[in-house]
Amino acid sequence: MIQLILRLAGSAVFLCVLSVTAAAQAPALDEDRLRDETAQRLSEYLRINTSNPPGNELATARWLKQVLAKEGIEGQILDTVELGGGRANFYARLKGTGPGKAIALVHHMDVVPASREFWSVDPFAGLIKDGHVWGRGALDMKGHGIIQLMTFIAIKRAGIPLKRDLVYIANADEETDGLGSRAFIDRHPDLISDVEYLLTESGGSRVENGKVRWYGMNVGEKQVYWHKLVVRGKGSHGSRPTPDNPVPRLARILTRIGAWETPARVTPAVDRYFKAQAQAETGEHRRWLADAAAALKSARGRAWLLSEPERNALLRNTISPTVLVGSDKTNTIPSQASAELDIRLLPDQDTLAFKRELLRVIGDTGITLTMIGDMAPRFSAPLDTEMSRAIQHTAARLLPGVPLATTISTGATDRPYYAGAGLICYGVDPFLVDVEEARRGVHGNDERVSIENLGFGLKLYAGVIEEMEKSVKSEK
Repeated sequence: MIQLILRLAGSAVFLCVLSVTAAAQAPALDEDRLRDETAQRLSEYLRINTSNPPGNELATARWLKQVLAKEGIEGQILDTVELGGGRANFYARLKGTGPGKAIALVHHMDVVPASREFWSVDPFAGLIKDGHVWGRGALDMKGHGIIQLMTFIAIKRAGIPLKRDLVYIANADEETDGLGSRAFIDRHPDLISDVEYLLTESGGSRVENGKVRWYGMNVGEKQVYWHKLVVRGKGSHGSRPTPDNPVPRLARILTRIGAWETPARVTPAVDRYFKAQAQAETGEHRRWLADAAAALKSARGRAWLLSEPERNALLRNTISPTVLVGSDKTNTIPSQASAELDIRLLPDQDTLAFKRELLRVIGDTGITLTMIGDMAPRFSAPLDTEMSRAIQHTAARLLPGVPLATTISTGATDRPYYAGAGLICYGVDPFLVDVEEARRGVHGNDERVSIENLGFGLKLYAGVIEEMEKSVKSEK
């Protein structure tokens, strides 16, 4: 039986990879050395500017292929024609020898743009200083991808005979349209047909002043259901007002939408998430989070739960008018006015039922309401699986006494597309980053990750794989 044993000895962290067989024992790997190598690899990765747009992920895919080739692992650069413009997806696999189904480690290669004038360092220099690796993508999500890559490499170096195949996927274009993951899934179903579980970003853990309040395992994502609302009228000169001006009519509709309080309810994952949060609270706040369904029935409890934007978004469908378009000239009444609506639905929401209710609130049969873009498949992972238990057991070992929270994302990622292909997807955090630093760094300025956190990420992934290996044996 293969065991991945994680030990903490003083300030030094060791990853001991042991193959306990009658014949021999595989060599142990010093995680201090592996962690430092991980930092160097991340530095190299951050030097490849994959700001999206335009992306430039092909350069990253080539780099990943070279890195793995040196380890005797074949990688494939895919979808260059379909994605075009210097873009690509990347795929590699470590073969297992047992009956367990494959696990995919997935990250995206693109990053959001960075403005050099607002950074204290060059965002694409991959600078290592003050115990951190600095650069755009260090947290979102090249740092995560390097943790996955080095775990992949460490297992290969140690010659561990896995009972499950381990798949490594790097996608293009997550930060804009999700074209990379969609192209990969549509064109290469054979490469993921045997994959049961997928690990990627968005765990949602919370660290405050160095203390881990809860560790997050992301199990769902609100559905993006964007629409464009158009009101038509008769255009004319602005000096001669008419009742057919579509702008004030649109304004009245948006006022009704803004006043609409969609029903609040507690899904099972959010209930478990709030229960984890409750352990960091006291008094009535603790009581309300521990039983959010009951709190919603009391005026004070409901008001407090819904007063915080994240909790409010997790408890209900939300709708935010954003892009407004009327006339392009001050003295011209337009023939139409429009608003784009950023609608986010709870994972189990029936879209047609919601749209019927929205049209009732709008109360104007003369408008048109059309969906913007495609809607991703629903993503809501089960709370009790081999993988969820593996994550929970690993987090409990690495963070004793810290509750596990099942989080739901209000934003969008590539996971719904993989979930739609039949994979069970979970998001995890390989880093324990203070909430204020995460808010500042993710998509912000001076993004960085500590070398210590790279060590935590290696322990996390090694621990999860160890637990999953154990689960294969238990099935026999």
